[in-house]
Amino acid sequence: MKRLLLLVFVIFCSCQSEKKEKSSPSLQSKTEQDFPLLPYFADIKANDVKLGKPEFGDWLYSRKEKGQSFGQFIKTRHVVPTKEENIIYLEPIGEFNSQQLKQIELVRQYLQVFFQLETKVLENVSNDIIPNHARRINNVGQEQFLAGYILNDVLKKENPDKRIALMAITEKDLYPKPEWNYVFGLASYRDKIAVSSMYRMQKEADFNLSLDRLLKICSHEIGHMFGLHHCIEANCVMNGTNSMSETDMHSIRLCSLCQRKLNSGFKYDNVKRLKELEKYFKENNLAEGLQLMKKDLKSIE
Repeated sequence: MKRLLLLVFVIFCSCQSEKKEKSSPSLQSKTEQDFPLLPYFADIKANDVKLGKPEFGDWLYSRKEKGQSFGQFIKTRHVVPTKEENIIYLEPIGEFNSQQLKQIELVRQYLQVFFQLETKVLENVSNDIIPNHARRINNVGQEQFLAGYILNDVLKKENPDKRIALMAITEKDLYPKPEWNYVFGLASYRDKIAVSSMYRMQKEADFNLSLDRLLKICSHEIGHMFGLHHCIEANCVMNGTNSMSETDMHSIRLCSLCQRKLNSGFKYDNVKRLKELEKYFKENNLAEGLQLMKKDLKSIE
C-alpha cells in the first residue's frame, strides 16, 4: 500500500484544490468570436507535440479528463490582472541554503517573464510559524509540514499590496492529510494561494534539473489560478502528472492553446514574452527550454 501511495502522489495539486474562479466583468459577456485567432498562435501550433497514449501510472491513465477548449475557457469565470491586482508574490518559509535562495530568485525572474506580471519575493518566514500540531516525522525520519495549515493559517492572512497570486515555497517536505505519505504542493485557486516544497525537487538532481522542476510546478499552479485547466491537447506545462519521472517528461512550454487562453486576459506582447523566455533559458543554461523557444521564434519569422 505504501508503494502505491508513493506512486499516486500529486505534484501539480489541481485535484487537491478549490476551483471556484472569478473573472473581471469585461470578460464575462464576451464569446470566442470576440477573440480571433492571431497569426502568432496559428504559427506556433505547428510546434505543439501531441500527447501519446497514456501508460499505466500516468496521470491520464486513470483520469478521464475532458480538457478545456478556448471557448470553454472564455465562458469560465477566472482571474485576470487589473490595476488593483497585478503582482505575483512568493513567500519563502524555512531555512534555505545559498543554492536554494538562488533558485527562489530565479523562480521569481521566470514567473515575471512567463506571466508578464511583476513578481516579488516577500521577506523570509521562519519555520517556527508552523506549530507542533501541523508537523510530523514520517516513517523515514523526515520532518513534514501540513500543507493545508500553510494555506489556511499562514497565507490567507497575507495581503501584500496589489496581490493577484501568492505562493509559499518551503524547504521542508509537505503532507496533505495523515493517510498520505507526502505531496509536492497544495493550492486553493479560489483564494489564489498555493504552497510548494523544494525538498523532493532536489533529490538526485543537480541544480538545473531541480530548478527546471520548480519552474514547471510554480508556473503550472499559478496557471491554474488564472483559469487554465489541465491540458490534454499537447505536451504542455499544464499537463497533469502522477510522478517525478512524468513531470520530467512534460514540457516546460505552454502549448499554443494554453498560451492563447492566458493571453486573452493579460494582453501582453506574445513575441516579447517569447524572446524574454529565450533569454532566460539561455542565461540559466536550461537547454530544453531554450530549444523550444528558438523553435517557436523561428516559426513566427
